[in-house]
Amino acid sequence: MTGRRCSSSPAGGSRGSPSRRWWMPTRRWFIPMNIIDNPRHGSIIYHPSLLPLHRGASAINWTLIHGDKKAGFTVFWADDGLDTGPILLQRECAVEPTDTVDTLYNRFLFPEGIKAMVESVQLIADGKAPRVPQTEEGASYEGIQKKSNAKVNLAQPAEAVHNWIRGHDKVPGAWTVIDGQPLEIAGAPQPGLVTKNGLVLYGTDGKALLVKNLQFDDGKMIPASKYFSSGESSSLELTADEEKMAEEIRDIWKGILSNVPAVEDTTDFFKSGAASMDVVRLVEEVKQKCAGVQLQNEDVYMATTFQDFIQMFVRKLRGEDQEEELVIDYVKVNNMTVKMPTQCFINGKFEDAENGKSYETINPTDGSVICKVSYASVGDVDRAVAAAKEAYDNGPWGKMNPRDRGSLLYKLADLMEEHQEELATIESMDSGAVYTLALKTHVGMSIQTFRYFAGWCDKIHGKTIPINQARPNRNLTFTKREPLGVCAIIIPWNYPLMMLAWKSAACLAAGNTLVLKPAQVTPLTALKFAELSAKAGIPKGVINILPGSGGMVGQRLCDHPDIRKLGFTGSTPIGKQIMKSCALSNLKKVSLELGGKSPLIIFSDCDMDKAVRMGMSSVYFNKGENCIAAGRLFVEESIHDEFISRVVEELKKMKIGDPLDRSTDHGPQNHKAHMDKLLEYCEVGLKEGATLVYGGKQVDMPGFFMEPTVFTDVEDHMFIAKEESFGPVMVVSKFKDGDVDGVLQRANATEYGLASGVFTRDINKAMYVSERLEAGTVFINTYNKTDVASPFGGFKQSGFGKDLGEDALLEYLKTKAVTVEY
Repeated sequence: MTGRRCSSSPAGGSRGSPSRRWWMPTRRWFIPMNIIDNPRHGSIIYHPSLLPLHRGASAINWTLIHGDKKAGFTVFWADDGLDTGPILLQRECAVEPTDTVDTLYNRFLFPEGIKAMVESVQLIADGKAPRVPQTEEGASYEGIQKKSNAKVNLAQPAEAVHNWIRGHDKVPGAWTVIDGQPLEIAGAPQPGLVTKNGLVLYGTDGKALLVKNLQFDDGKMIPASKYFSSGESSSLELTADEEKMAEEIRDIWKGILSNVPAVEDTTDFFKSGAASMDVVRLVEEVKQKCAGVQLQNEDVYMATTFQDFIQMFVRKLRGEDQEEELVIDYVKVNNMTVKMPTQCFINGKFEDAENGKSYETINPTDGSVICKVSYASVGDVDRAVAAAKEAYDNGPWGKMNPRDRGSLLYKLADLMEEHQEELATIESMDSGAVYTLALKTHVGMSIQTFRYFAGWCDKIHGKTIPINQARPNRNLTFTKREPLGVCAIIIPWNYPLMMLAWKSAACLAAGNTLVLKPAQVTPLTALKFAELSAKAGIPKGVINILPGSGGMVGQRLCDHPDIRKLGFTGSTPIGKQIMKSCALSNLKKVSLELGGKSPLIIFSDCDMDKAVRMGMSSVYFNKGENCIAAGRLFVEESIHDEFISRVVEELKKMKIGDPLDRSTDHGPQNHKAHMDKLLEYCEVGLKEGATLVYGGKQVDMPGFFMEPTVFTDVEDHMFIAKEESFGPVMVVSKFKDGDVDGVLQRANATEYGLASGVFTRDINKAMYVSERLEAGTVFINTYNKTDVASPFGGFKQSGFGKDLGEDALLEYLKTKAVTVEY
């Protein structure tokens, strides 16, 4: 990192000339000033610091050691001092908390340095190159660090320890003395702790830092997490082909270590004189010889002797060196091969709630306990939001090419499809959805949603706009669509997985990170989704799932200052509370899909067979637990009785029972409290004078089964005419033949406006009605036909904002306008 180059000058010069001292990786060079000044335009030098800071060698290292918030490089004119010449240009970048010498070099100093040298040469050629004298104010000079003075002083804050360790890189390497178990470390305020992620050290301020790798006195490097088990791995027996390959690799070692008479099994790569450039050569030669093997520079530092290198190489070749599998606390249910995570998913890991609490999730088919699930706390919310913010601000997700982001979402959709039967089984057990419906709609549409939005990732862009404010007209205004940051999503219990997909797919496609709270009574498919997202390679912290209560987890998400958007599907009263909390906290953006009382108008000129079939589906689909369910049917008087008779006839054929039975038509209501509410709803309808034609009672069997129900003679003033049941209750009112405007007025006389429908063979009537219905979705001669490409959302107190379609992306993006004068 310390070598530098000047413009091409002949080597040589008189012995008596003034000299300029140059630091190179392994030796000093003395270049006479007449050589430096010999080129017609002079000589320029690239230095990896923001001069006058960190003059001399190891500038990148000292940038990190001192904890500088900015790094950069300087191109300057050579003089007879040590990095003191006039400045031609400088470029700077922020130093990230996770930066190392390598990442700074690869991310900025090398690629931008090349561009800057080209720019500098062009400026010189054009006669425009500046010569800005360096100030001595704030100037610093540090030499090359040696192992003797690289010992870590642990009696200081954690950040200072972190900067010292990363600044010393692998060479000379920060060091200290470790002894015993737990790890007593010289000068440390408390013992270190070896975890599965590495060695945790503590500063004097009580804050922790994580050390990933350790190097012993003999030069061998190991993962810090393996400190207590570094000698336990047994040697592999090599096959004949592997032995042959090992000898070919031995020849590569011989070619690099030309000063070594013979490469023995005990030959140490670095003790034999190899340097960092030799590491790159070794890795690339081995990869060229053995196509397909995944080898990195770090692997050489971990296996420094030839024997260890071959063992490591063969393990990789055999696929035995894969990353540790995601740790999941699985639960097996009803002797079925269904695996369900049950813990909070935070920062890429499943873990218990901070307070250790859990709760039981119930199978609505028989009221039995499926399993216990972690009960997230406010502290868990804060940790999840912090992980999401870190992933957005500093992780790979925010820097990722949109097309690569789309590839990960496609991979996630593929994994969901691979596990669709498992997902459908979990959904059926947890929510009561009939398995066939869960497979086709709950899971099937979720897969389609992720694929749809994966395709949008690289198609999100702004516009160019002509503007006229200035003359001559050499101005350009363009807009950029940018992600919002950390988003919160709160989903309901009726379509647990599908509602997750509708919101999170658009959120992720736009480049945001998220913290999602599933409904307390149906958390299991969301947690299974978290497992699949990790397997798909979604970076840690991008997706976080917190099962728990709305009053605690949901409220904290509304109040959290680091969340920039909250998407909610649920009841209108809760939606109003959320909107208020989001406004009072930090005015976060909100989209709400709330309650409905969707009208369905059936005219006498309809296709009766279709109207009966689709009318029943509009009410009883998913047991009536459907946001857009037809909450009230208006049937033209002349066909009313026939319509009701045929509906009842079909209801009698409906099979009610175990949702996992493939022949079941109607499963249990989601949970007991909801079923009790439905029974109360029916009692109110009877008291107000509506006619109960069919059902209205709980089915006499274990579980939370409600009879499909039909009410007629429902008047506009009645409770069941105005309020949503969210269950299998058909509420039917007559309207006079030919009274199109009258029925429209009654249909719109509600504070809700989520969906609506009309059945008629008259296309003019259908279009007239659709234009006047006050709802976000209008179905004509069909119902429940949603598609991932079509926007979905309500009017009035059914909320605002859209799920699905291109419109949904706008809910998770912000628009920035940029104006340029040129």
